[in-house]
Amino acid sequence: MSALPDPAAAEAMLARVRAKRGYLLPHHGLLAITAPRLLEGYDAAYTALTLEPRTLSAHDHEFVWLAILIATGEAIATHHLAKFRAAGGDERGVESALRLAAFARGAGDFRFVAGHWRRHLPGLDGERAYREALAALVAGRGVPPGLVEMAMAAVHACRAAWPELALHIVGAYREGVAEAALAEALSLVMFPGSVPNFVEAARMWRDLVRDGAVPASATLKHWAAIEQGGFDGTV
Repeated sequence: MSALPDPAAAEAMLARVRAKRGYLLPHHGLLAITAPRLLEGYDAAYTALTLEPRTLSAHDHEFVWLAILIATGEAIATHHLAKFRAAGGDERGVESALRLAAFARGAGDFRFVAGHWRRHLPGLDGERAYREALAALVAGRGVPPGLVEMAMAAVHACRAAWPELALHIVGAYREGVAEAALAEALSLVMFPGSVPNFVEAARMWRDLVRDGAVPASATLKHWAAIEQGGFDGTV
């Protein structure tokens, strides 16, 4: 077994991480002492994903984060509550994110009834019923429709609920959400919701672009036209 890195060097690396984030978690120390290059790469990815501004406002960025954290049962990341409040959010906003995450858990029920009881309920449109229930859930809460679409897309990606993810990608375009903003919201899935789920979310978006289901930009049409697939061609 190779020797562990110098403890002093590990502590210096951890001091830099603490200064950037304001806190340390146990995995930071473990990586610093056993795999410092991995910690450097991980911290760079986390910084680009979470700390550096991209397209979303700080408020909307943290709102999507909160919905994701609730959907994935990620209790430790309470610093996002503080960041949401610092960006102008309040407890009512947190409750709105909670409502969306909780609603997503029952989304499959709309598909179930529409798919299995269609013969008994010929007048039921599953997507219409889903949309009406979601609209009632957020009515009067001050959450912009585009933010609802982004948060729900991210939550459904975390839960591997692909039909609902597609519905909200289409909905985001309908609400005029910028593609860069939707991409940012979906990218937040990577850490708490898993990279494989983010891969599948990207595939689904790509396929919607290829199929002409969304009015994609020339840039995203170019992306969708690039040959992309997994080792065995399943993605």
